[in-house]
Amino acid sequence: MDLIDRLQDLAARIKRQKDTVSTEEAAKTAFVLPFIQSLGYDVFNPSEVIPELTADHGVKKGEKVDYGIKQDGQIVILVECKPVGADLAAKHAGQLFRYFSVTDARFGVLTDGVKYLFFTDLDRPNQMDQRPFFEFDLLDFGAQEVEELKKFTKTSFDIDTIVSTASNLKYHRALMVEIEKEFDGPTEDLVKILTGRVYSGRFTQQVKEQFTELTQRALEDFVREKVNARLKSALDTGSHAKIESGVPKTPVVQSEPVSVEQEQGDGIVTTEEEIAAHRIIQAIGAEYVDVERIVMRDAKSYCAILLDDNNRKPICRLIFLKTKMSVLVFSPDGEKRKDISKVSDIYTMKEDVLAAISQYNS
Repeated sequence: MDLIDRLQDLAARIKRQKDTVSTEEAAKTAFVLPFIQSLGYDVFNPSEVIPELTADHGVKKGEKVDYGIKQDGQIVILVECKPVGADLAAKHAGQLFRYFSVTDARFGVLTDGVKYLFFTDLDRPNQMDQRPFFEFDLLDFGAQEVEELKKFTKTSFDIDTIVSTASNLKYHRALMVEIEKEFDGPTEDLVKILTGRVYSGRFTQQVKEQFTELTQRALEDFVREKVNARLKSALDTGSHAKIESGVPKTPVVQSEPVSVEQEQGDGIVTTEEEIAAHRIIQAIGAEYVDVERIVMRDAKSYCAILLDDNNRKPICRLIFLKTKMSVLVFSPDGEKRKDISKVSDIYTMKEDVLAAISQYNS
């Protein structure tokens, strides 16, 4: 089972149980330990995962951090737990800050069992930063976040690799926050910069008010046009791929362009590759069923292709990560997974796709 599958299973458990997990100890047992285990660490081996790690710090004697994770006999990650829904601000991670400076650990993790904040010492050596460089939310994650989390798995863990990318992650996240603020309401600084490029008059109060509104509308329109252009390009790519492969074009229902609000509302972003793959599977399935019955239902970490939009009739699952693409087909004789280098490789899986469709259509 891949990491993404283990995380999805844990996320499903959290959705079912989080309302009944009310204490820190319950969160550790129900959510945190399974999360550590999903990263490949043996939570039942005290030489690998140490509960209640004690390390004296100055006048603070006998303080404990919830878990210490070892690699090659050395503490590399400290984990401090809070109850589900607790404030995870760095100021509430006292033990984590103190232990970071008196152990060999390069990474501190603050969690409530659902959200995980990863810290290191980018600003000052051997002193944990006030701001996390990476956040992972088990109820809101996508393929990109899973790829970053993989760096902390037992088999992939490498301090130098993680630290080398941590700085970019930290400032990328900070910039995303600032950009989001500008979209919500452009600051005077941004409005003044953009106004100066298109308007030669004085930047008076009246001009400021006028261009603040214009700037916000322009930002929204720019993103909307980009999204629609990418969707149109993906649809054209899908049709082109069917022609090149010798498969006749089949009539498909063209969906309306996705609005910016729909795109951002649930956090799901449907990629060009996923749309093209859906069109290819429709083209393959046209031999057996009306293509309108072959429906795409996107999620944050994978994209499902279903018959009749019924999750009990899965045809395949598209798992298109940043560095790897794979297709999982639900054929009658078992699940078949294949890595692909380009979307049109799905045509090589034609027999399995047709078998998956026919099992529901007999």
